[in-house]
Amino acid sequence: MEGFDQSVLQEEYLRSLDQLEEGQLIEGNVIQIGDENVFVDVGYKSEGKIPIEEFTEIPAVGDKVPVVLVTKEGKGGQVVVSKRQADIKVFWKDLREAFNDGKPVEGTFSKAIKGGYEVDLGYGVTAFCPLSKTDVFRVNNPDEYVGKKAKYIIDRLYSDNKIKIVLSRRAWLEKETATKRQKFFDTVQVGDEVTGIVKSFTSFGAFIDLGGFDGLLHINDMSWGHVTRPKDYVVKGEEIKLKVIRLDYDAQKINLSLKHFTPSPWSTFEEKYGVDDVVKGKVTKLTDFGAFIELEEGIEGLAHISELSWVKRIQHPKEILNPGDEVETKILGYDLDQQRISLGLKQVLPNPWDTIEMNYPVGKHLKSTVKKLTNSGAFIELEEGIDGFLHVEDMSWTKKVRNPANVVKEGDEVEVVVIEVDKEVRRVRLGMKQLSDDPWKTLANSYPKGSVIDGVVTSITDFGIFVRVEDGIEGLVNKSHIAERGSEEDEENVLKSYKEGDQVKTVVLDVNPAKKRLSLSIREYVRNQQRAELSQYIHNDSEEGTVTLGDMLKNKGNDSFES
Repeated sequence: MEGFDQSVLQEEYLRSLDQLEEGQLIEGNVIQIGDENVFVDVGYKSEGKIPIEEFTEIPAVGDKVPVVLVTKEGKGGQVVVSKRQADIKVFWKDLREAFNDGKPVEGTFSKAIKGGYEVDLGYGVTAFCPLSKTDVFRVNNPDEYVGKKAKYIIDRLYSDNKIKIVLSRRAWLEKETATKRQKFFDTVQVGDEVTGIVKSFTSFGAFIDLGGFDGLLHINDMSWGHVTRPKDYVVKGEEIKLKVIRLDYDAQKINLSLKHFTPSPWSTFEEKYGVDDVVKGKVTKLTDFGAFIELEEGIEGLAHISELSWVKRIQHPKEILNPGDEVETKILGYDLDQQRISLGLKQVLPNPWDTIEMNYPVGKHLKSTVKKLTNSGAFIELEEGIDGFLHVEDMSWTKKVRNPANVVKEGDEVEVVVIEVDKEVRRVRLGMKQLSDDPWKTLANSYPKGSVIDGVVTSITDFGIFVRVEDGIEGLVNKSHIAERGSEEDEENVLKSYKEGDQVKTVVLDVNPAKKRLSLSIREYVRNQQRAELSQYIHNDSEEGTVTLGDMLKNKGNDSFES
């Protein structure tokens, strides 16, 4: 070339070569590939020669490869380069960049050690991955990870006389999951079909792996019908198609469905059912407040506990129903928007309270069993679910019953009479004393005011004495009616002249059957006797001659009167 100075060119070349240092990482250009070596041009007077086994993949002519300049002048004056040393330099350079930038690195779980795993990163470099950072869930069998190739995030990279590297596979998985989940939320909409793998089961459904992150297939979204076991509808490990029915962007939650591949049975509900229809159904679930009954797959209603029986006081539906029972029920109402149906079991049967007055008219005598005792009386079973109440006041005409157990016992068969029926408040009142006449009324008819009646002293009080005139009936003789009126001291003394068990004759002053009160007088009886005897004296003496007042008083002093 005209004007070309060969010495200048050689000088510039040597100057550029002098800038390279041995051990420096440089780039070489592949110019030839032999059976044992790869020849690269690094811009020196001779080519570098690299054993072909240093390449993981054999390059092509023209490829650029990193190499380390081992020496500028080797034996024979050739430049010596190393691909392996270059790879190690690149490896550590990439490792530090990955640590600084939070990028993943690849490695293999080489063996399980205390607290975690030894991970082979290549080029003779090993790192430590703690057991807690191996996966997103608890690792129960460490050996199953040995030999597994994976990606990791470098947690720590430091040197303490010896380089130490701590890795976290869990951090990489969580990062990948977050990326995939975000992409899912960015691209998928409610109503879209997706494919996932059944991952695990819970009591409320199944979790579906959608590619590193989960969606929930709730038990209520497996079928329009009643589902009790999720395992009856999906199998762990199987791949299934589902519909997305809800996306919660804030909580990053995904709800999936199998049942939405078919139309809802509620869409045709009114074509099949109406209020007051009597239909058959199957009991699916019992709760404290009622029973759920399935009319068909996907159509379920609630029979409230108050709608189960006309007569029984049911504390829990299990008293009369079991899951799986086939029952007849009436539709009381429904709400299509809320997909709710109100059902009634009792409405398919006649209400016995509607005919209670006809079946148990007032005055009807019957024998039945004492079901339960209370402080105020006893419940008597009339028929299943219907009880009548026998109050303590209606147990006896004459006795004041304080404890019903003194008269009847649970399980006793007793004879009673219906004394009141109120179907509006669902009450039947029974009586035991009404089986016979009121002895107080009989007493009032038999012993009107002024009648003489015999009795026995039962007790003595400061204000008088009580006298039993008939079984269960006592009357009071006030102390002012025991003897002739005199001083208060005389009245006190006359009380002392009586004792319990004495037979006495009295006169009825008053009988009050309503208040069960009887007032008696011994004084009036004595006076009547005196009048009768005085009248007899007058009658007898009038036949014999004149009788003076003094004679009568004299005779009175000689006579005695029964007390």
